[in-house]
Amino acid sequence: MASGSSLSLLRVAPVVHVLGLVILIFSFTMLAPLLTALVAHDDAQHAFDESFAITLAAGVALWLIGRRWQRELKVRDGFLLVILVWTGLPAVATLPFIIYTPEMSFTDAYFEAISGLTTTGATVMSGLDDLPPSLNLWRHLLQWLGGMGIIVLAVAILPLLGVGGRQLLKAELPGPIKDSKLTPRIADTAKLLWAMYAGLTALCAVALKLAGMSWFDAICHAFATLSLGGFSTHDASIGHFNSPLIEAVLIVFMLLAALNFVTHFLAFRQKRLAAYRHDPEVRGVLGLVLASCLGISVYVWQAGVYPEYLTALRHVSFNLVSLATDCGFASTDYNGWPMFSTMWMLFLSCVAASSGSTGGGLKMIRSMILMRQGVRELEHQLHPAARLPVKVGGHAVPNQIVFAIQAFVMMYIATVVTMTLVLLASGLDFVSAFSAVIACINNAGPGLNEVGPGTNYAGLNDFQTWVLAFTMLLGRLELFTVFVLFTRAFWRG
Repeated sequence: MASGSSLSLLRVAPVVHVLGLVILIFSFTMLAPLLTALVAHDDAQHAFDESFAITLAAGVALWLIGRRWQRELKVRDGFLLVILVWTGLPAVATLPFIIYTPEMSFTDAYFEAISGLTTTGATVMSGLDDLPPSLNLWRHLLQWLGGMGIIVLAVAILPLLGVGGRQLLKAELPGPIKDSKLTPRIADTAKLLWAMYAGLTALCAVALKLAGMSWFDAICHAFATLSLGGFSTHDASIGHFNSPLIEAVLIVFMLLAALNFVTHFLAFRQKRLAAYRHDPEVRGVLGLVLASCLGISVYVWQAGVYPEYLTALRHVSFNLVSLATDCGFASTDYNGWPMFSTMWMLFLSCVAASSGSTGGGLKMIRSMILMRQGVRELEHQLHPAARLPVKVGGHAVPNQIVFAIQAFVMMYIATVVTMTLVLLASGLDFVSAFSAVIACINNAGPGLNEVGPGTNYAGLNDFQTWVLAFTMLLGRLELFTVFVLFTRAFWRG
């Protein structure tokens, strides 16, 4: 027993060392809202003073505790560290909320923080218009950091401190990345992806300012747009601005954020659009979203929700793109739309984002491969002896990947069913329970009924809140990264 405990300690200790470094680095992100509080003279300055000191001390303590066991991380270490980071960082990110608002429970604060870091955008907070600017910035900064992944950021920095990062990147990056080896060194790859991410964020902020937002709103909403997070500085979300131009700008950048950032980088490096033409996901995402906007607009218009088709097209396009890309902004309360239209939007949130984007869900590439696998099985019924490879973009997909995707989709469906049943058992109605699970596992934000765009998640009890917080984590880390920790093979030997 003692030897087994010692073995577990030796396995966890190097992870604790790196976790301390990540938390130490994370503490310095609190300086941005702290500076905002100083400039704006808002009431949350003390909250960030104390939060920064506590987080910095915790990071240093963990780093010192695990320092003597420092070594290159192995595959198992990478998975364990990812889980610890994505559960631990929300815990320290709650500090500004709890210190500024002592009546806010840890459950609600943790839900808000993990919703931010997982870029879900589901909120339990109201009165956002009157919230101190520093706290609003903190909410949006959490989303921006979580968008490309705290781990990827750490991968770009930790090598300078003697900690390699390839296993971290493998464990954390969402989706089956098609061409992620942009440079020979993993740290350089992470830096290039972050540079593209930051550049698009800056462009979005400038465009929103020119469209009519204040600089503060433009920066916050740019953070939420490129991360596909969906937090807003206003309770009415984008409906607060009532601006078709702002909505158009956000649609463009939400769609860009839903495409593979590797494709963006390749297009930028080559100075031409060929990279987009060669990426089969681009055609799938844009084609599906465009067809859905046009079709659902007709459906909603014919149902009498809006008197004119152009009005229906405006509202449907923005809210459909927002939910399909897993962003979660809202310009109107679409709870009153026909059920088919809202359910179709929730379905799109499962499949419309690309791999290598900041979106969630099954991802477009998995959906395309799964559909082609279905067609192959039908053709096998007619030609049992034929060799029929699954092809995407002119390239054959190995059967190993096809089978892995089938397993992932089955796990995804089983998780949705299980979490929905758990929420139903807790007393939530079916539409609210199902839509909340879909919204959280896809990191999309608003659901329907009690958790719709006209309300938020504050009405849920603590048990329901924790269930959905766990669902967000499962969705952000794409199920297997979390579930592998519950297998015997992970802890054996």
